Amino acid sequence: MFSKSKINDPAPQSGETASSTASGTASSSAASKPNEFKASTPKAKPPASVLSADLHVTGNMKTTGDINVEGTVEGDIRAHLLTIGESATIKGEVVADDVVINGRIVGRVRGLKVRLTSTARVEGDIIHKTIAIESGAHFEGSVQRQDDPLNPGAKSVATATAKPNPAS
Repeated sequence: MFSKSKINDPAPQSGETASSTASGTASSSAASKPNEFKASTPKAKPPASVLSADLHVTGNMKTTGDINVEGTVEGDIRAHLLTIGESATIKGEVVADDVVINGRIVGRVRGLKVRLTSTARVEGDIIHKTIAIESGAHFEGSVQRQDDPLNPGAKSVATATAKPNPAS
């Protein structure tokens, strides 16, 4: 068996062999190649991409990162975390692991976690695993719970339909 203190010893000095460094317990090819097992440093998560309020985008966007939209997008968006700001308008489908809606979306929303804040205005269907709708949010469309809402072929578990409140 290897001894922890022997494995972590520095590489053999000149004249020493790998087996003599391990005190005869076992020989290791790692002892003869000290640079073979370098620790890899994890990459830092990049900051969210921000589309400012004065930006108008026509076309689809796709990233594995996060997007914070404050402007207008006419097209589909796919991201890890998608935050729709209060001044934002999206006309297209949005697909993300987490979707936080503070502004307006006209189109389908697909997300593992979907949150409509009190300032949200959604006109379209929402397909989700979990959903939270704050008081004051405006929603017109249907809601479907799916175990895998990011997969368009997944089977829905429950469906509900929301209609506009005439008082709002």
